[in-house]
Amino acid sequence: MPEILLEFIKAMRDGRLRVVDLTAPLSPEAAVLRLPAPWTNTPKFKIWELSRYDERGPAWYWNAFETGEHTGTHFDAPVHWISGKDLPDNTVDRIPVKQFIGPACVIDVTREVQSNSDHLLTVEGIKNWEAAHGRIPAGAWVLLRTDWSKRTDPEQYIYEKEDGPHTPGWAAECSQFLARERDILGVGVETVGTDAGQAAKFQPPFPNHYFMHGSGKFGLAGLCNLDQLPATGAVVIAAPLKITAGSGSPVRAIAITP
Repeated sequence: MPEILLEFIKAMRDGRLRVVDLTAPLSPEAAVLRLPAPWTNTPKFKIWELSRYDERGPAWYWNAFETGEHTGTHFDAPVHWISGKDLPDNTVDRIPVKQFIGPACVIDVTREVQSNSDHLLTVEGIKNWEAAHGRIPAGAWVLLRTDWSKRTDPEQYIYEKEDGPHTPGWAAECSQFLARERDILGVGVETVGTDAGQAAKFQPPFPNHYFMHGSGKFGLAGLCNLDQLPATGAVVIAAPLKITAGSGSPVRAIAITP
């Protein structure tokens, strides 16, 4: 085995590296995005038992499940949005697997979100972060830490009012800047989707989806435990199911961190 891999295994075993699970449990209680009529909504996660050491199967336990591609902690591929529909290798089964792995840049806006659920990260916010931590490298996952995942009540997590949901996210010019000026792998958020709750009213509508996927970048939504990651120094692995022509997939996202 190459020395670099042996050293990695040793570092895992002796505690110099640890693995952080960034994935929320996937169950029928998992919150899903709510789209207004007449748009079709994704089904909630459904699971049922096939056998459990009984007359249906005496020695085995297994289940079947049904869900949408964009349920729970999930991965958005470029083909998910109209701006990325004609790009090459734009579905989860065709994305080169090395692109599921990248260094993490964690931008903490928890203080701002506590006082404003509609807080948007701006280009200025990105540049302030870079002034403190260095330039965001090409091929990075940029993760927006809001602590939104700590909202265990599904209604507070979706946080919908009469005019729609009110959750934090990215300003339109910020998403465009990250996709085109920093050449990142993609972005990750703790909310139900990678755009802010009020993003249907932005120009263009849902700009994070528009700019990220139109540039061949990815999205991770429904992340958790970002508070356990340093601003830099961790590596994120987020591999979706290999669904033929899939626009996304529930994902088991993990981070390897000192």
